[in-house]
Amino acid sequence: MTDRQILKKGLANYAPSDPVEAGYVPRFEQLLRHPDCYKRSLASGHLTASCWVLDHSKTKVLLLHHAKLDKWLQPGGHADGDENLLRVATKELSEETGLTDCVLLTEGIFDIDIHLIPERKNVPAHDHFDVRFAFVAPPNARINKNHESHALAWVQLSEVPPEASLQRMVVKTSKL
Repeated sequence: MTDRQILKKGLANYAPSDPVEAGYVPRFEQLLRHPDCYKRSLASGHLTASCWVLDHSKTKVLLLHHAKLDKWLQPGGHADGDENLLRVATKELSEETGLTDCVLLTEGIFDIDIHLIPERKNVPAHDHFDVRFAFVAPPNARINKNHESHALAWVQLSEVPPEASLQRMVVKTSKL
């Protein structure tokens, strides 16, 4: 089974947590029909992958203050042609935080989201179709930010910014 088929199957078996997330599933399925959906050259929107990383006590989540978007988000990024989104997510986690030894917390997709990325320089506004995976960091995990963020911090779940997609993952965390 190809990585694309695995994602299609994962979406078919995915149990969205609310009506908004449920509305994303058919849009993901439609995007996956496009041969270039894993490439950022697909200007209307493309697949990305990210990590919801909890500390070992599962009371904090690792967020970064994204330099270009000027907001707190979970680590993640573009697939850039790689159809294995779990591999993409872990690569982005390593690049953006220095973490390489986190353990997958849940099997398969933890969350999905579609969000608009505003126009910037020569890149028109477009959608990111984000597949999210949940991880747990080891005790005393050392983090190091890179140039893509202004800051990197372990944030108490009760203090996660009020953005809807982040709050949805907080709620899902409370049910683990």
